[in-house]
Amino acid sequence: MERTLSIVKPDGVQRGIIGEVIRRLENSNISIIAMKMLKMTKAQAEGFYAVHRERPFFDSLTDFMSSGPVVVMVLEGEQVIAKYRELMGATNYKEAADGTIRRDFATDIEKNIVHGSDAPETAAFEIGYFFNRFEIVS
Repeated sequence: MERTLSIVKPDGVQRGIIGEVIRRLENSNISIIAMKMLKMTKAQAEGFYAVHRERPFFDSLTDFMSSGPVVVMVLEGEQVIAKYRELMGATNYKEAADGTIRRDFATDIEKNIVHGSDAPETAAFEIGYFFNRFEIVS
């Protein structure tokens, strides 16, 4: 079994799409083994996205991610990283496949509703950033 992190970003929370994201996860046989809502500070968002610190979008991304509540989840399943990334769709929602979360709900490349880990190593870091082992029910 593989694990990944999912974030329903501030735009998804504000627009009331949390339930739709969860419905799509459950309909795809992806298990949610931990979940909570929180509001990151700017410093917490910067820590989470530190790998992008030198990128031109770093400041706007961390401003956005600390602008409102998010829902973080740990997902588990066979090849769940690839499966969830397919369900999310391309980062640029205009390039995302029909029926994906981003194609159906995103409004711009940054406000694209959801985040998902891109590799097992990234998933391990990201899960550990938000959850301790006692909060994950496998």
